[in-house]
Amino acid sequence: MPEINKDILEQVIDVVRQVAHTEVMPRFLKVAFARKHDGTTITEADIASQAALNRKLRRVLDVPVLGEEMSAEEQQHFWDQGDEGMWCVDPIDGTTNFVHGVPHFAVSVAFMRNGRPELGVIYNPAMDEMYYALKGHGAFLNGERLPLKSFAPPIHSAVAGIELKYLPGKLPSRLMSVAPYSSQRNIGSSTLDWCWLAAGRFDLILHGGQRLWDYAAGCLILEEAGGKLGSIHHRDFWEDQLWHRSAVAALNPELFEQWYAWVQANK
Repeated sequence: MPEINKDILEQVIDVVRQVAHTEVMPRFLKVAFARKHDGTTITEADIASQAALNRKLRRVLDVPVLGEEMSAEEQQHFWDQGDEGMWCVDPIDGTTNFVHGVPHFAVSVAFMRNGRPELGVIYNPAMDEMYYALKGHGAFLNGERLPLKSFAPPIHSAVAGIELKYLPGKLPSRLMSVAPYSSQRNIGSSTLDWCWLAAGRFDLILHGGQRLWDYAAGCLILEEAGGKLGSIHHRDFWEDQLWHRSAVAALNPELFEQWYAWVQANK
């Protein structure tokens, strides 16, 4: 397996942009949706995007492609086959936004090896925002290094991206009554939550359970931007469950310590 370098990153960026503009955006506000067995939304655009990503990414590197729109058995099979390298894709993250005309959704691709991401690309085609990172080389938005701002507010002035679904114990009620931050947002795309945190649009995020394709690219983008992350149940993010991993993260390392301590004390 070759080194994952800047040339491969550029090829993946091109693939993601092509798929977004040929398979996703032409169907924006033009497709019906259905519900999967887990209650999440799926459209013809999700299926077409995943098929195109599968074809095109294999031309970049011919390794397994694990996608959201596969059965759990297929996903486990490709994960088991991917120790030496695999693609992990979310063909459209934020499908509910997509079908309702909210321009906050993304195509996400990560290259993973030995269970960790080495490359991450997340593209919001409605806003033409391309986020990307290569392990050890920093994170970027449309060529500008992340984060976009370096100022870290005190936690009582922070803006948090909070997904209340799946949060355990008393955390939801504590967040509603005595949250340590100033304001919270939930705008319907887990992959873009990571990117907005890396950019400095959010200061904190908390999610009770993300799927592999929700965090694979985004967590690398955050780390390469200088952010820190853990999970609700483990200080080490990578010790949490593979298929349903919680996220506690902050862009500023000192702010992360305060945020993580609060979550642990209130879960």
